[in-house]
Amino acid sequence: MTAQKTQSGLDRRALSIRQPGGVPLYLFALTAGELLRVADISRISRDEQGRLIGYQRPEVRRHVQEIIDYLNGDDVLFPNAVILALPSSVHFRQTPGPKSNDGLAVVGTLSVPLPEDDGARPGWIVDGQQRALALSRTGRQDLAVPVTAFVADTVERQRDQFLRVNNVHPLPRGLVTELLPDVVTPLSPRLAAKRIPSALVDLLNREESSPFHGLVRRASTPGSERSHAVVADTGLVAAVEESLNSPAGALFPYRNMATGETDIDGIYTLLLCYWRGVRASFPEAWGLPPQQTRLMHGVGIRAMGRLMDRVMAQVDVKDAKCQKRVVEELALVAPVCHWTDGEWQDLGLRWDELQNVPRHIQRLSNYLVRVYVQQKQMKR
Repeated sequence: MTAQKTQSGLDRRALSIRQPGGVPLYLFALTAGELLRVADISRISRDEQGRLIGYQRPEVRRHVQEIIDYLNGDDVLFPNAVILALPSSVHFRQTPGPKSNDGLAVVGTLSVPLPEDDGARPGWIVDGQQRALALSRTGRQDLAVPVTAFVADTVERQRDQFLRVNNVHPLPRGLVTELLPDVVTPLSPRLAAKRIPSALVDLLNREESSPFHGLVRRASTPGSERSHAVVADTGLVAAVEESLNSPAGALFPYRNMATGETDIDGIYTLLLCYWRGVRASFPEAWGLPPQQTRLMHGVGIRAMGRLMDRVMAQVDVKDAKCQKRVVEELALVAPVCHWTDGEWQDLGLRWDELQNVPRHIQRLSNYLVRVYVQQKQMKR
């Protein structure tokens, strides 16, 4: 069955499945050539004010080419539906007759407005970005593509569905953590636990007063800025999350377990104080690519994050000399640190042999904490 093109758009036979709350879900088909005329890809990026826009990962060329090669081959089967978000301007007309509704699905015609010339496309691809790109480049532009669509005019609603749809797929962790603070609907406990740490890392990266300003590499970081963004956001988010959720963590007291409230300002103040002290303690190792310094590497960020839990127990963040106190505390471990050269004596590893794997993170963390505790005891 071919779609009918009207002056204002495209008509397609469809099933309408009513969801809880009355939201319809539409099942229909488009040809490969029609898909990117109806829907666009919203890639993740940030505007001039640093606000998050979009939600898709960048194109993966190798993956796209593999799909194109398959589509151009013999015996093609394309059973996986592309999920679209459509505007409220779409219109569904039920087919007359008692047999058009079986109590679960309604048969009818979905009218989708199409842009004139180079105008904005009405829909957005929520899941199936790579498949959509491959379909647009295949030699089989008449290939029937199954489509599942829901109505959502706002990016927030689309972003929410994107995360939920992809929660069981191997989305890049950095993409998930960057999107979480901007999702306004209730999340699963696992994703909700990462929302606050991700938002804090976003602040650390955007605020000029932060030692991490412009240093954090996120999914939305433009290619032109990636050489300067030397810290992977996933490691820093994990460090904040661990301290926030562990009863022994420096950030744990900022959570009110009775009310569920979290003192974001207090946490951010502590993070600024501690990491400014880290930067001042190791200036030669700060801000360099992880290939040149393990302090900016995931293993260094995670280990120093765990040391933070010990150090900040000795520091009053409200003290005007907070950063100076952190530097004094870190001076106890500074002599044994080899972030850019040399060998970690007790670990038996050269500085560049440390890797961002659980075993090395644990060994380095334990070593730094052990040295710190021993030095504190000797000073008493």
